[in-house]
Formats: sequence, structure tokens, C-alpha cells
Amino acid sequence: MIALRFYRIYDIGREIDLDWLERELAQSYSTARTSLLRVTQKSIMVEDPPLTIRMPTVRVERNGRPFEFAVVARVYDIGAISLCLVYETPTADFAALEEIAFLFPGQEGLSDFFVQNLKTLGEIIRPHIRNFAINPEFFEDYTVYVTDRRDDAVDPVALLTGERGPISPQMREELLKNSLSYTTEDLAVLSWDSALLCNPETSTDLIDLIEFANVQVLELRYYDRELTRQMEKMYDDIEHAERLWRFWRIRQYHAIMANQMEISAEISEIIEKVDNLIKVTEDVYYARVYATALKVLRSGQWSESVSRKINVIRENYSMLSDEVRIQHSNFLEWVIIILIALEFGLAIWQSVR
Repeated sequence: MIALRFYRIYDIGREIDLDWLERELAQSYSTARTSLLRVTQKSIMVEDPPLTIRMPTVRVERNGRPFEFAVVARVYDIGAISLCLVYETPTADFAALEEIAFLFPGQEGLSDFFVQNLKTLGEIIRPHIRNFAINPEFFEDYTVYVTDRRDDAVDPVALLTGERGPISPQMREELLKNSLSYTTEDLAVLSWDSALLCNPETSTDLIDLIEFANVQVLELRYYDRELTRQMEKMYDDIEHAERLWRFWRIRQYHAIMANQMEISAEISEIIEKVDNLIKVTEDVYYARVYATALKVLRSGQWSESVSRKINVIRENYSMLSDEVRIQHSNFLEWVIIILIALEFGLAIWQSVR
């Protein structure tokens, strides 16, 4: 058996109550909650398993060859949607897997199908989610190639790079260093935009772990971009406030500070949920696969960028708070001076009378 799984993951910008959504959709659609098959519940903990929705199959023609893809959608409680186009065939020939893969390099020719299914999925769940919004141009894409037989004579580099030309030793080493095995019969090779899984048993759990990692990275990318936008707005608001009269400037500073704290608290809470989307505890091999997937997807870099921007927002809050206190102190000093002056003036006026 060989399979190709083409993923695109999108953000809808809102957290979702999956229990409620599942009840709302149960009468009209085939839904299920994701569960890992080959591990105990304590080995891998998913606090709120995503909701799986089976979509109608799509027929794709490529170079005169027809392909029928199953379409699987998953909705995550952190506000992410995963769409997967799945093609499977009973043949176990690696050459056939590579041949089909090269018909869809970089998911070429599939964009329209993703957009169509995203629109359909949006129509399904939009009535059940407040403030629903999707940007079809912002997504994380990933491809997983699956075969039920390991063959060390086969070179996976061409498949993972999508290029048949000669690959430099440095690039080859960079790709193959992220290879993992549990037994002598299986192999997992992970790269930044694709993975090859060779396993005589079902690879569903590993596929799900890779998907979870991609969802986490997509959410980190989304909130990194959102923080950048909020920081730009913050600097524009501060610049505008500095041109105002002192009283209105203080009021504007208070509004900026309130907005900053709300954003910082909200995104910090969401990022914590993203980081805790899944916890791999007792299963050492799955933990290694999951950690490797996060590493090659550069999750750490995105996480550091988000943390850095949250800290910048908090530092600006602190500076504005200091400025507000100084302005208040200056205002009180002037009030005291004026009161003293009035008292002296009143005393002089009374003495003159």
C-alpha cells in the first residue's frame, strides 16, 4: 500500500467549543473525535481532540490520469482547521509512489480543490461559530508520503525535495539526519515540508502527530503576525497621542495601555493552549518523532518570536505606565502650586481689605 496525504492548515482566529460544535453537526454530517490507535491514553494526552468531518471525495486529473482523493477536515479547539486530500492505492511499489508524487510537486494543481473544500467547510461550520473568518491565503502546507514497506535501497531524498536532479551532500545530510526508526522494519524521515513514513503496520498515529505539529506552527505563525500588526498599531497610537494636549494624551495613553494588556493576556493564554495542544509522555519513540517534527518546522523560532513581541508590548506598557505616573505627579504639583498661590492671593486680598 502507498498513500499520499496533502495537508493545508488554516486559522479562523477564534477558539471553538468542539463538544458544542459536534452536537450541532451530528445530525447532518459524519463526525468523529480524533483518537490515537496504538498508544495508551497516558502515553499521549490530547486535552481536547480535534473534530473530524468527512467531506465528499474529489476527482483530480493530472497528465491525463484520474485520481480520486478522500477529503478529511479537522477542526481544532484553538481555532485551526486542517484539510487533507488523501490518495491511497494497494500497490506497494516505491517507484509508483515517487511517480505520483512528482505529478503533484509542491501540491501543484491542488490549490483550487483546497479552496473549494475550505469554502464548503466554512459554509458548514460558519452558522455554529461566532465571528467566523478564514484567510485562504494564509496557511501551513505539508505532505506525508506513506508506504507499508521499508526498502533501504530506495533513496528518499528526491521524493522529499521534489527534485530529480543531483542533490549536494550537504543537503542530503540535512534531510536524512531527521530519520527515525522504532524497529528494523520501519522508517520515518521528516523534512520542513514533507515526510516519508515506511511502516508495515498502520502509520495513523505518526501521521496525526505530524499534523498536530503543523497545527502548532501555523498558530504560532498566525499570532506572530497578529502581534506584529498590534505593535505597529501601538506605535502609531503612541505617536498620535504625543501630538495631543496633555489631558487628552493621558486619556489616550490609558486606552493604549488597556488594549495592550488585553492583547498580551489573550495571546499569552492562547499560546499556552497551543503549546499544550498535545503532550507525549511515556512513549519515547513518539516523543522523538513529535519533537523532531517541531524542530524541522522551526517551532522554536516562531515561539521565541512570539515571546519576544509579547515582552516588547509589556515593556511599552510599563513605559507608558511610568509616563502616566509622571504626568499625574506633575499635574498634582501644579494643582498644589495653584492652591498655594490662591491661598496667598486670598490672604493678601483679605489684608488689603
